[in-house]
Amino acid sequence: MLQHLITQDDHLRMVPTDRVALTAAVGELHEELRKLPEGTDPARARVLTRWIGIGQLSLGYYDEARTVLRQSLDLAAAIGNSRAVVATGLNLGDAHRYAGDMQAADALYRSALDTARNQHPELVDFALQHTGKHLLELGDLAGAQAHLREALRLRTAKDDSELVKSTQDALDRVELLISQARSKAAPGRVVADWSSKWTTWLQSRSSARVPARWAEDFPGLRDAVRALTAHQRVHPRHLRHQRDQSLPDGLIAAMAEEAEKAVASSGYLHNGKWNAAAGEAAEHFAGQIDLASVVARSTGLDVEQPHTAVYIAYTEEGQFLNFHLDELGFGEANLILCLRHEYPSGAPQVSTTVFIAADGYLECGLEAGDCVVFDGALTPHGRTPLGAGERVTLISFGFRARDEALRTPTNLPSTPH
Repeated sequence: MLQHLITQDDHLRMVPTDRVALTAAVGELHEELRKLPEGTDPARARVLTRWIGIGQLSLGYYDEARTVLRQSLDLAAAIGNSRAVVATGLNLGDAHRYAGDMQAADALYRSALDTARNQHPELVDFALQHTGKHLLELGDLAGAQAHLREALRLRTAKDDSELVKSTQDALDRVELLISQARSKAAPGRVVADWSSKWTTWLQSRSSARVPARWAEDFPGLRDAVRALTAHQRVHPRHLRHQRDQSLPDGLIAAMAEEAEKAVASSGYLHNGKWNAAAGEAAEHFAGQIDLASVVARSTGLDVEQPHTAVYIAYTEEGQFLNFHLDELGFGEANLILCLRHEYPSGAPQVSTTVFIAADGYLECGLEAGDCVVFDGALTPHGRTPLGAGERVTLISFGFRARDEALRTPTNLPSTPH
């Protein structure tokens, strides 16, 4: 009804696109509500009161918005429209949040999200979006990020570009605030900026999406990449299952199952791939396998047991990971273990993990149980596009060098111009 007259400000709150026009439109809805004959189906009154409340909220009349949205919510409950209960509960939560009543807002958001998960899965992304913004204003940046990432995953699956953009805008703001908080807490955060600038430069000159261009691209990258990789703590090593090292198939399969469930329930898109937090199966694997020894034997770098891990999934044809550098905090050594790689028999080409090395491109075709060990902070890396019917599930472990002097490289090369 009023969507065309409402937008979002820099704080992600609803505001008028045209205050005069919105005021007039809300007045017309008020008049229609006043003239409803007695005995009219309450469904129409519910719709009108909801949109009047949304309009008043956007105009900044928070008390009026709370009153009329409460009426709408009560009507929705009385007529048994649980879908409207969720939607209006979120609007009423916004009204309380805008007015500074965060406790009431919190209760409304959580109730709406719980009802959506149990009765209306098609509304879960909306409930997550509103709850994420609420947590952002509370200062719970980690909670906001988790809710918005889940909302983004669901909205991406819906293939609705406007909804995706709305969530991505909110998520970008949260992640900017997280980055700023880290920068204040750690002056050394300037290193992250260095990594980001290098990634931007690399992606402006090459792409993992188009392997056919590599030979053409590489001469322009050669000197810069050689200056970068001269600082590597670990050179890329491809370790094949059963030949270079052997890992228990049962533990790998258990992680593959856990990763699939984690991506489906709480995965989030990052740099074009699905990420999800590693869980109990990954912890059990790391407890059973001396991965530090695997890294040390293959690279000569003495490292501690992994301090972090994340599941990675590529699920759709054409999905790829562009060349980039990881932040130094992930570790001095990365180990990517392939948990599952499915593709049609006789496929002409399958995706690979790829690096830009000092003398050219290095591709590693990973099957279940295969690993690749490298220095993600100083080695440009990515993944070539998936073919039709192909799916890849990986886990990435981060390791810290025992020698603390290796954890902060000095005299790193500046980003080329």
